Amino acid sequence: MRTFQPGRRQFLRGLGTCIALPAFESLLPNSRLWAAGEAALPLATTATGAPLRTAFVFFPNGAIPRHWWPEGEGSDFVFKETLKPLENVRGKVQVMGGLDHVNAEGGRDGAGDHARGNGVFLTGVRLNKSATDVRAGISIDQVIANHVGHQTRLPSLELTCDRKRQSSGCDSGYSCAYQYNVSWRSATTPMTPENNPRMVFERLFGEGKHGERTANLLQRSGDRKSVLDFVMENTREMQGRLGGRDQEKLDQYLSSVREIEKRIQKSERMIPADPKIDTPAGIPDSQAEYIELMYDMMLLAFQTDSTRVATFILGHDGDNRSFGEIGISEGHHDLTHHRDDEERIGKVAQIDQWYVQQFARFLGKLDATKDVDGNSILHNAMIVYGSGNADANRHTHSNLPLVLAGGGGGLVTPARYVRHGAQPMSNLFLSMADRMGVQGLERLGDSTGRLANL
Repeated sequence: MRTFQPGRRQFLRGLGTCIALPAFESLLPNSRLWAAGEAALPLATTATGAPLRTAFVFFPNGAIPRHWWPEGEGSDFVFKETLKPLENVRGKVQVMGGLDHVNAEGGRDGAGDHARGNGVFLTGVRLNKSATDVRAGISIDQVIANHVGHQTRLPSLELTCDRKRQSSGCDSGYSCAYQYNVSWRSATTPMTPENNPRMVFERLFGEGKHGERTANLLQRSGDRKSVLDFVMENTREMQGRLGGRDQEKLDQYLSSVREIEKRIQKSERMIPADPKIDTPAGIPDSQAEYIELMYDMMLLAFQTDSTRVATFILGHDGDNRSFGEIGISEGHHDLTHHRDDEERIGKVAQIDQWYVQQFARFLGKLDATKDVDGNSILHNAMIVYGSGNADANRHTHSNLPLVLAGGGGGLVTPARYVRHGAQPMSNLFLSMADRMGVQGLERLGDSTGRLANL
């Protein structure tokens, strides 16, 4: 199937500004092609032919359980204090209870629940406890990106609002790679997230002012091709002088060069429209503005079909920033060890709700933005919002606080609170991968099967 390419007449909203981009229904494939059912859906595409997106948003330090979990069950539920900001998008979210990450529990490894909270969140594996010998597992976002990423300019997008990253002295002997990453390309290679919205924007649309960005992207592409041409010319001159083993090494090197060439060619075919907005200046002073800006980057990436897979770390587990914007001077992590002190519990619940407010604002924008098939982008998405810790006071990783937003293009049933009973969170990921069109994925991490009733 031909990937939908946005042109210049689609109405896009991002960063509070209207942007002219295309939406041509005539480019959508006939929905009757998928009348046979869900199994026949192509990769990361809804039954209407619109892009299907998936994202994973991580918030730090768990949540106060009694303020998080709704009253009631199924469609007959009432949000408690923490999730009340979601009321305006109630029909587009489902609260998911009973999902666990047993490999984040201490067990024989002892302390280090915050490092495990991040590193296990999307992998479901037991981390190797070491500051230098890093071994996790491929994360679900990268599994999906490996299957669907060829359809977009960027196979995946990794974002964070951690202003600084430590390189040593992280949680209880675990490598800092675990604590600052949730996306993993392989067991040993994390996908380092970008924390500067300016860099994200320029990666999506190029450098410079509106009207200059497309030309700048093409210029950079041309410069890179010139370097590759020079490399190839030099290697051809060298080939005749090498022995057998060196020829093999050179072939491996040339394969990597050709892969870069393919990526350049792909990028040139999918040059996005140049948004009529200013390039972000950098990281705002206000944390609320910072988070909103990064959410807007994700919205822009989805709207322009620059990627269909994203991760966003609002703050690493163990994050101890204070929240002066809501009158809380103590560190978040310190407060979560509340020892049943009601004043401290109340402050943590305020922080939990503050994070949900930012998420609800993002969902509202997604819901207000029409997709190419007339539905909203939120309808054509699956967005997990959750934490790798459940009750941070006790460092537990069962019954994790999780919300699944979006309709999955009609393949997900929102507006519910579902108690799934003790199941691996990895089962949810398998079910999401199925809906993204991924085939042949039998297991992920500690999965035991697909999550039913999604």
